[in-house]
Amino acid sequence: MKVKTLPVAIAMTTAMSASLLAVSSIDNHAQAQEEEFRWKMVTSWPKNFPGVGQGPERLAELVDEMSDGRLTIEVFGAGQLVPGFEVFDAVSDGTAELGHSASYYWKGKAPAAQFFAAVPFGMNAQEMNAWLHFGGGMELWNELYDEFGVDVLVAGASGVQMGGWYNKEINSVDDLDGLKMRMPGLGGEVMNRMGVAIVNMPGGEIFTSLQSGAIDATEWIGPYNDLAFGLHQAADYYYYPGWHEPTVMFEAIVNEEAMAELPADLQAILKTAVRDVNANVLDEYTARNNDALETLVNEHDVELRRIPDDVLAQAREHSADVVAELAESSEMATRIYESYQAFQEKVEDYHAISEQAYYNARNPEGDSAE
Repeated sequence: MKVKTLPVAIAMTTAMSASLLAVSSIDNHAQAQEEEFRWKMVTSWPKNFPGVGQGPERLAELVDEMSDGRLTIEVFGAGQLVPGFEVFDAVSDGTAELGHSASYYWKGKAPAAQFFAAVPFGMNAQEMNAWLHFGGGMELWNELYDEFGVDVLVAGASGVQMGGWYNKEINSVDDLDGLKMRMPGLGGEVMNRMGVAIVNMPGGEIFTSLQSGAIDATEWIGPYNDLAFGLHQAADYYYYPGWHEPTVMFEAIVNEEAMAELPADLQAILKTAVRDVNANVLDEYTARNNDALETLVNEHDVELRRIPDDVLAQAREHSADVVAELAESSEMATRIYESYQAFQEKVEDYHAISEQAYYNARNPEGDSAE
């Protein structure tokens, strides 16, 4: 019997080692595939609320189905695990792995976050999604949140909102003076400069506050949600347009450590599901708002009114000042604003001869709501 030469022995040993490594790699991959994750998701909305509240529920269902149960998400409405305005902190400190909210609620922590929710007279949902996904917006948003240990994904949009519910007619800027109103974000700061006392509160507190007289006016989202809240039972006058919020972009915020612990395929599943929810929420509002508006006007005798031109003109003037001041508040805010503004100018140029020109051609009489 011949003795194997040293090179042959080395080759056999190498082959066996490679086989063992391959088996080990397969075993490790299989273990990663079998590992299950149980997450909590806190939100700033009432549980199962139409539109914005359904987004988190859909996200949980999609992730469970797409991951074959390897990643499950328990959804908590505002106040069930943490108050609606404490969602960001809960995700940042690991109380929950995931949250669904709107970034202007965190202006005390990161003032520049307001650029990613709603800018008065700014970009609408279509334009915002384009900026976030193709204009560098998401990169800036994540950079802003990095110090808090939070990743962010855009997770829905309201579309253009209504101008608000009032317990008296607004015929001029003078009628705003001294009103107590719930309006968050940059729009609230603009209204404050127009003489309105701004009161911040979660959505779940709006109806009782308006009904009791604790506030004189409020904005929420639009007819679909406003009807569900019964706001027509607490105020008679419903104003448009929602200059203060040409859309609100909702966010899914993820604890960075929790995200890093997920295998790559589950991370991809989560991101894909959030992208689906982002489109679905806006589609739901687009489909439901007019039906709800007709119900409010025809069945509940709501007075639909257009905001007077002088009010809009003054709001536009103050908005420019408010946004400029925010842009100058930090180096990060300046970078975000410059990116936002440049993109808005670009899409406005094209939309002037496409979207806006088409709307004018389709409805040459303009606003015919009243």
